[in-house]
Amino acid sequence: MGDREIRIAIAGVGNCACALLQGIALYASDKELMEEPIGLMHYDLGGYKPGDIKVVAAFDIDARKVGKPLREAIFAKPNCTKVFYSDVPDYPVIVQMGPVLDGFSEHMRNYPEDQTLVLADEEPVDVVKVLKESGAEILINYLPVGSEQATRFYAQACLDAGVGFINAMPVFIASDPAWAERFRERGIPIIGDDVKSQVGATITHRVLTKLFEDRGVKILRTYQLNFGGNTDFLNMLNRSRLKSKKKSKTQAVQAEMKEPLSDQNIHIGPSDYVPWLNDNKICHIRMEGLGFGKVPIELEVKLSVEDSPNSGGVIIDAIRCMKLALDRGSGGPLYAISAFTMKSPPIQYTDSEARKMVEAFIAGEEEERVFGAPSVAEPVGGKV
Repeated sequence: MGDREIRIAIAGVGNCACALLQGIALYASDKELMEEPIGLMHYDLGGYKPGDIKVVAAFDIDARKVGKPLREAIFAKPNCTKVFYSDVPDYPVIVQMGPVLDGFSEHMRNYPEDQTLVLADEEPVDVVKVLKESGAEILINYLPVGSEQATRFYAQACLDAGVGFINAMPVFIASDPAWAERFRERGIPIIGDDVKSQVGATITHRVLTKLFEDRGVKILRTYQLNFGGNTDFLNMLNRSRLKSKKKSKTQAVQAEMKEPLSDQNIHIGPSDYVPWLNDNKICHIRMEGLGFGKVPIELEVKLSVEDSPNSGGVIIDAIRCMKLALDRGSGGPLYAISAFTMKSPPIQYTDSEARKMVEAFIAGEEEERVFGAPSVAEPVGGKV
């Protein structure tokens, strides 16, 4: 097995980064969680434990984070996620200025500073140079929704620096054949796109959709409405930034259907911003269908979750699977862990099938199926 330490860099020191680092510290010290690792696939995954993950570099564009120690930056405004473990290590990492590009939406200037981003008046650093000098093995992309150019910048930086890329937001990199081939050619692993939370809106909607399909119910129409109070929801008030997000969430649900619904019969996407909710996310799902005898069936579900911690364990599992790929010299899209942890993976598998594939990968089995050209699945938006 390789080096016990997993050296990561983070692009976007927001709520998700805050929850991730709290979680790494908590799971490294809580004996009960070592015995029962709630929220993780395994406490020991292929020889790697949560405490093996070390942050060696971080990038942001907010004035309250750039130039600050990482431990201070993750708790700085406008971050508002729940503080469930404050004893985060004092990493010897100073948050550095990344390129702004399209990572900031101008409408956010119209909101109070403690709710929105405040751009730092700094020159961007040489990201490739920082990645190389820090010894980072993996970069996690936590940029705001709609950061298409900025995400491609960091993806290219990973290619140039020889660093694995985990794309936790909805810009299509791992699921874009051209980008996927570039990572494959360089022998660099990539996981993406758009993180799927532990029990979030998308995976709940997928499970319900599969239930309807498996029980022979014809789905006629469905919607998923989400609202929350973090900067992600504020950012998404600019509807022009939502094209990739809406597509990602919709195709994740459609992938569980034998016959996709027409656009007018399926509506999935962020809906509104309610400041006092902070990092709490509320999701409403409605499904209408026909059962036996064409008798109507209607289902409504409300889900309330703390948004950022909901994806923390998922990313810890993704990081450790990518480290295994690095140890094994495997590059290109990691199909199994992408399908299990992401809304828009290169290949859509059912969640149960993806879990089996990940377990096989961890055990060192079926690597050809995981890393090579899949023979039992269709491209993005398809089904197994």
